[in-house]
Amino acid sequence: MKNFMKMTLATLTGLLIFGFVSMLIMIGVFGAIASFGEKQPVMPAKAVLTIDMSTMMLSEQTKESDPFASLQSGGEMLEPLGIYSAINAVNAAAADPAVKFIYMKPDGMLTGVAHLEELRKALENFRMSGKAIVSYTENPTNGSYYLASVSDKIYMTPYDGGINMFTGLSSQMIFLKDILDRLGVNIQLIRHGKYKSAGEMFVRSSSSKENLEQNEAMIDSMWESWARQIAESRGLTTDALNGILNDLELVLPSDWMEKGLVDELLTREQLQQKLCDLYVTENYKDVKSISIQDYAKLKTPLNLKAKAKVAVIYAEGNIVDGKDNMQVAGDRFARIISDVRRDTTVKAVVLRVNSPGGSVLAAEKIKAEVDLLQERVPVIASYGDYAASGGYWISAGCNKIYTDATSLTGSIGVFSIIPDFGGTLNRKLHINVTPVNSNEHADMYNCLRPLTKAETEYMQKTVENVYARFTDIVAEGRDMTPETVESLAQGRVWTGAEAVANGLADEIGNIQDALTYAALSIDGVTSLSEVQVLEYPKPQSTLDMLLESLGAATPSAFAGAAFEGVEQAFMNASATETGKTYARLPYEIVIR
Repeated sequence: MKNFMKMTLATLTGLLIFGFVSMLIMIGVFGAIASFGEKQPVMPAKAVLTIDMSTMMLSEQTKESDPFASLQSGGEMLEPLGIYSAINAVNAAAADPAVKFIYMKPDGMLTGVAHLEELRKALENFRMSGKAIVSYTENPTNGSYYLASVSDKIYMTPYDGGINMFTGLSSQMIFLKDILDRLGVNIQLIRHGKYKSAGEMFVRSSSSKENLEQNEAMIDSMWESWARQIAESRGLTTDALNGILNDLELVLPSDWMEKGLVDELLTREQLQQKLCDLYVTENYKDVKSISIQDYAKLKTPLNLKAKAKVAVIYAEGNIVDGKDNMQVAGDRFARIISDVRRDTTVKAVVLRVNSPGGSVLAAEKIKAEVDLLQERVPVIASYGDYAASGGYWISAGCNKIYTDATSLTGSIGVFSIIPDFGGTLNRKLHINVTPVNSNEHADMYNCLRPLTKAETEYMQKTVENVYARFTDIVAEGRDMTPETVESLAQGRVWTGAEAVANGLADEIGNIQDALTYAALSIDGVTSLSEVQVLEYPKPQSTLDMLLESLGAATPSAFAGAAFEGVEQAFMNASATETGKTYARLPYEIVIR
């Protein structure tokens, strides 16, 4: 027994020592990873500002890089650069004598439609300073060429074999009814709005007339904006540009030259000589550059002499219940807005919305806090890729709404979904269930039987009441009659350009325009440079992201493939809780 105790104690001691050493090692690893990116960049006396879209993720907020994301993807670590930081950097470069020109590599981007529009506008302003922008492309896509088209010169590889994905905008609608029927799943959809197509993918095999109509109008509006800008930049008409794409005339790099879409075909060595000429040097090794990510770090000072503070609250992601750190969680965001309201040094707020919507309950909590905030300071809305359904719910009452032309907004409609898996269990799996209820409708949410007529009517009443609440919010916030709101509602999705035209938004503009308006609303402030901009929620640290990544799922096998939309449809379905009422956009747009 004595020897047994000695062995036991020795083993426990060894385990404790091993655990302690392991903990020290992990702390060291975490600390090393967390220190990534802390090195302060150095600005050369004479530099080229490089915008390489393949090395960054243009996002809502500037964040630290997630070290596990690169490990999971097997690729290069992408630096998340906030759109405001990017715009601020480009504007600063226009006035900085050390920055001689911008060199842009637009291929391989990972960003949204509205972000591209906002960055392109900033680049247009940069050109007005008299400095040049040059771009080099090998595999042009719709998004990359749209961005590149702002350049003074567009260069392209002379080599064949690249992928031309500059063919016009497209969206895909996924319909799952047939496979759900085969699985014995009956989706019970309760909704209001003939255009409210969220949930349509589960109950139809093809698009409704109304859904197809709004999708066609949406894509046409987005492409009209892009095509007009591209054509103007390249000295073409939109008809000529559309003709080139419709007739598939861009087969070889030489075709791009012939049609006036690029200026020269250059090898990388020839490109280097062009950059040397612009830099005014003989040797390419003498060409000093700084990435926009590093330049942005240097050009975002605290502005300690600021006359006042403007807060930017980023509502990015699905609107969900609870305190989820990765989404627009109702309880969490209500607390954030409440904290901003209690900070008397904040004199104006920009509510930056990039959300397709979600939980009505969460949206109500957030809106209630936005209303209280507005009683103290002006709140200006700025729309990213999406400000639809719940995203529009929380922002429709803001003092002023800025939107990008290609933002998706509106979608004033609501729905609820209750799946019935009874057929799956009984006919497919041969499992039988016998309910035991205290009351007649106690099992209406158990997803094992279809709703009765009375239960369906009950759910419809809930949806109708929520819809009425939604339209009242819009009518009050946008100073519209109920009849006008109804004509714009019914779940219809509008682009930002359409929203400005029909009164759902006030002005086409980016996040900087919204911040400038907010700053000028403060007494004594004459420019945005006179205020300190505070960002909420505070970005996560690398260590926080690392800890979250430890429990994250592996990357999707569908990523970048044709089935990606199918997977997203199931993910959206899984995020929709049975019986809850939702105000959510029925789809998301991916631009390649």
